[in-house]
Amino acid sequence: MPRLSEVITALENLWPAERAESWDAVGTVVGDPDQEVSRVLFAVDPVQEIVDEAVKLGADLLVTHHPLYLRGTTTVAASHFKGRVVHTLIKNDIALHVAHTNADSADPGVSDALAGALDLRVVRPLVPDPSDKDGRRGLGRICELDHPLPLKDFAARAAARLPATAQGIRVAGDPEAVVRTVAVSGGSGDSLFDVVRAAGVDAFLTADLRHHPAAEFMADRAHAPLALLDAAHWATEWPWCELAATQLDEISDRHGWGLRVHVSKTVTDPWTAHAASATDTINSLGAPN
Repeated sequence: MPRLSEVITALENLWPAERAESWDAVGTVVGDPDQEVSRVLFAVDPVQEIVDEAVKLGADLLVTHHPLYLRGTTTVAASHFKGRVVHTLIKNDIALHVAHTNADSADPGVSDALAGALDLRVVRPLVPDPSDKDGRRGLGRICELDHPLPLKDFAARAAARLPATAQGIRVAGDPEAVVRTVAVSGGSGDSLFDVVRAAGVDAFLTADLRHHPAAEFMADRAHAPLALLDAAHWATEWPWCELAATQLDEISDRHGWGLRVHVSKTVTDPWTAHAASATDTINSLGAPN
């Protein structure tokens, strides 16, 4: 069995820490470099529910997309939920490694996995990494559909292909508009509106779209109509876990490590229910009295 340090070296080759954004917190959070690793669990969030799953699974390493301590801390006391995560990991000899924005911009990365889940063909990065001479790394992806679809049908495809969440898929735009090209970005994406406009695509699928940026984006009639599809943050990033697990499986086979690699299917999206508005309210001309 490989040591943790060997597995981390392999993960760092996939997602080098130096390619993370300056504000990010990636890399190994918990773990003894000399401990042996036989079982690995991939998940989006390093929350207690996932850590408990790792314990039950007998995992030696948990790899998550989201950081545990993005803004730092002065305590890991178990009286706080993040401290409890750290205590549970250490007590059970489970290491924690984070690949966040360095996995977003990787080739392949988070948005490649999202495009794959939607059966889209990746054309190029939405925001290319200027340090990549091959032009394959960067944030987001510009994609093409296998055949044009009305917006409502593409939204239905997204709802069917992405993991089910309480939110589902919110849509802004003409349901009958034809979609041929799509920009996708896993996670929060409304900071990319300007570059999406410049890309000349028919639709943009991402997560965490806020009212004012989305409203202003849709109201800008100086540009051709462009639809928005807003999925749950967790749902747009979960496909990366399967991609990353496959990558580590291939590395394990190449080195003869015999790792057992798993992907958590636990839904850690914070929203747990959705109550749909009545149809007559949606179609009315104003808010209810």
